[in-house]
Amino acid sequence: MVYDVIIIGGSYAGLSAGLQLARARRRVLVMDAGERRNRFGSLSHGFLTQDGVAAADIAAKGRAQLMAYDTVDWLPARVDRAQRHAEGFDVTDDQGRSHFARLLILASGVVDELPAIPGLAERWGKQVFHCPYCHGYELNRGRIGVLASTPLSMHHALMLPDWGETTLLLNGSFEPDSAQRSQLQTRGVTLEEGQVKRLEGSALTVVMSDDRALSFDGLFVATRLHVSPLAKQLGCALEEWPLGVFIRTDATQATSVPGVFVCGDTARAAGNVALAVGDGALAGAAAHRALMFGLG
Repeated sequence: MVYDVIIIGGSYAGLSAGLQLARARRRVLVMDAGERRNRFGSLSHGFLTQDGVAAADIAAKGRAQLMAYDTVDWLPARVDRAQRHAEGFDVTDDQGRSHFARLLILASGVVDELPAIPGLAERWGKQVFHCPYCHGYELNRGRIGVLASTPLSMHHALMLPDWGETTLLLNGSFEPDSAQRSQLQTRGVTLEEGQVKRLEGSALTVVMSDDRALSFDGLFVATRLHVSPLAKQLGCALEEWPLGVFIRTDATQATSVPGVFVCGDTARAAGNVALAVGDGALAGAAAHRALMFGLG
């Protein structure tokens, strides 16, 4: 079968894109590896009408609503290769099967590269976070740590006093200049200049290199972000951002490759469910327009 659109990634952005196309009665295949970026957390916050709902439940409900349309197929598979040819796109999954479509939507998200600190990875999404708007309120104005991983951690540190008593753990990542130190002082941020050795305990404890133990209610860190290699395979133009490389898009979520659209975290350094859903709706509508008017 030749699909109108193959959507690679079946999380919030991909589901939203698929819904627009399904309602236009287009043949859609969603290929999903089952690795939502926010699978390590529990509840989703800041998404209107879904505040405090389990993230997995939002995804499951979205999938159920999309699959109610009989023009949509779902394939639980990882995509290993995608190629453009004269008639459209050839997509190969991890079982070696080929699938064909006139257009592609990349909604495969990003992979978070965490600092290599013992005890951090297993607390990701539970006691260690990246988004204050998603997780800051639940810390109840408690003790908040910011683990510096880049000079951009200054942004985290200046934001977070609105959610609690904040300490910036420099961990040898960068050295704030005098103006930055003044900004931190104005915002009431405490500076911790030592190296972090590990994280431990059911109550979050940061152990420093000199064995001092610092207790926090939550820790925030900026991760290095990696997009799917499919974008490079397809020849999509990329953009270097401070936290990683993202796929360049225009205002309609179209990439530099005709017929390829992108939505969600892979196109913006946001990590926000509501924005992913909005991006998906825009990409789905733009793909439908391309199908109607032969713009792909």
